[in-house]
Amino acid sequence: MLHVSKLIPQGAGLAAALLKRASTVELDWDVRQKSRFEATDSTSRQLGVFLPRGTVARGGDVLVAHDGSLIMVWAAPQAVLKITHDAAHGTPFDLIRAAYHLGNRHVPIELKPDHLKIEPDHVLADMLRAMHLVVTEVTEPFEPENGAYATGGHFGGHHHGHEHDHDHSHDHVHTPPPATAAPHVHGPGCGHDH
Repeated sequence: MLHVSKLIPQGAGLAAALLKRASTVELDWDVRQKSRFEATDSTSRQLGVFLPRGTVARGGDVLVAHDGSLIMVWAAPQAVLKITHDAAHGTPFDLIRAAYHLGNRHVPIELKPDHLKIEPDHVLADMLRAMHLVVTEVTEPFEPENGAYATGGHFGGHHHGHEHDHDHSHDHVHTPPPATAAPHVHGPGCGHDH
């Protein structure tokens, strides 16, 4: 088994010639969001993948094996619900409303200008149809948003070289800064023990 413990987001910095020679591995969303899994690449090699916790593999990312070989990740087609607006009974704005309601339920969602995609869920499908949206079962690659505070350096499928290290809780209170007091001058007669 070939051990893999490194991922290069979108193959950043790798020469096109190296990427052309890389083997490939097709993985569905359920596997790509795991940091530890086994898979078989396009050359029939067994891969044991051990990525840092919280790492999500996206289509176009490159796995690096311990022997230095490169494996390009492809998002495998899988069952998803494709959501579009109903031109006869609504507007494209209905997709924004749907994304809002799905986001409130923390549903993994792929956002496109003219449609949304989610994993199959009959309850959510009924809710969306009640909102006058068209819900179709299809088999396509699924690349949901990571969210603004996702770990692993990916945001919306792109890598940004910075880390977030601050509170993201929803119950913090913003208080205005304290009013600035008049400057205190120290000197004779100020009343402080110097």
